[in-house]
Amino acid sequence: MEASEHSNAATGARPPLRLAIAGIGLVGQRHADAIAQVADTTLCAVVDPSDAGKAAAERLGVPWFDDLREMILAQAPDGVILSTPTKLHVDQGAACLEAGIPVLIEKPLADDLHAARTLVERAEQARVALLVGHHRRHNPLIRKAHEHIRGGTIGTVRAVQATCWFYKPDAYFDGAPWRKQIGAGPISVNLVHDIDLLRHLCGEIVSVQAQAAPSLRGYENEDVAAALLRFDNGAIGTITVSDSIVAPWSWEMTAHEYPIYPATSQSAYQIGGSLGSLSVPDLTIWSHNERRDWWTPISATSVTRDTSDPLINQMAHFAAVIRGDEAPLVSGREGLRSLAVVDAIQKSAKSNALVHLEKADRDRTWGGKSTSQSTKTNETKAKTAE
Repeated sequence: MEASEHSNAATGARPPLRLAIAGIGLVGQRHADAIAQVADTTLCAVVDPSDAGKAAAERLGVPWFDDLREMILAQAPDGVILSTPTKLHVDQGAACLEAGIPVLIEKPLADDLHAARTLVERAEQARVALLVGHHRRHNPLIRKAHEHIRGGTIGTVRAVQATCWFYKPDAYFDGAPWRKQIGAGPISVNLVHDIDLLRHLCGEIVSVQAQAAPSLRGYENEDVAAALLRFDNGAIGTITVSDSIVAPWSWEMTAHEYPIYPATSQSAYQIGGSLGSLSVPDLTIWSHNERRDWWTPISATSVTRDTSDPLINQMAHFAAVIRGDEAPLVSGREGLRSLAVVDAIQKSAKSNALVHLEKADRDRTWGGKSTSQSTKTNETKAKTAE
């Protein structure tokens, strides 16, 4: 045992977890920054075959590798964060699982639903933690929105509207040509985040009907899409996404989550219930003052919440999962369910047909009771009080 390990044992302090990052682009760098902010974690290696990746490793002061498996053999990290192109996720995720190393995979989990399902099943059989980087769930405002919806504040959810519109510059695509290819359009790259939040807040999605339009810039993928969603509690949702529309209505511009995006005072989601409605992320609850009646005054109440960086929260959570202190908030299975909805949207957009989600990809309970059970109880109480 090394002297430092003797010291840790004597003081009860835990040695820092050694985490490696594969893919040190825009998102990978943010993960490196998050690791630096989380106690008892340290970055031990960077895997990225590009010259920019090598330069980033030198800047961060850690060993650089151009191959993930070589890094695993040389460094034996406690955990790996994969922020590589989506098409590499399954093979690289499997390499981590084979080595028994917990892995946090950036969303989307994969570019193929069948391959993603196989990866998740492999992780479950091996009992190795597989997390998916839907970091927005770690935002305190989403925790608060979830608390109010599940607690029945707005009653039974009946309708949802979500908007994900923004304009990505040409340089974003030219700097990474894979972003121009089929499977890397806004449906899979961006919409999967919003779908994950809608599932988290409103329940499982049972069917979708969608349309998409080809990129006006001439890329292989779409640049605008819309979908009609049906939830298992009977609610109906609509969602649209585009990476070629100039607009203020996207999570990035409304959540004030990442300073690189200009902040607006708008919201991206409207969730309508039988007792009230909630806009997200500004967390405004709308309800009638006297009784539920469109002729009576309606008021807005702002919900207070804490503020903290969800990427740092996610990294701290990943460390806690590795240590066995917490269960994954967004497990591979959860990421698979969101990917299944996105896959259904893509299939529907191609066929113009209604696509039903397979039961195995959407089964889940909410703390032992369904959405309708938790909200109908509160609605009954409200009716009694009126």
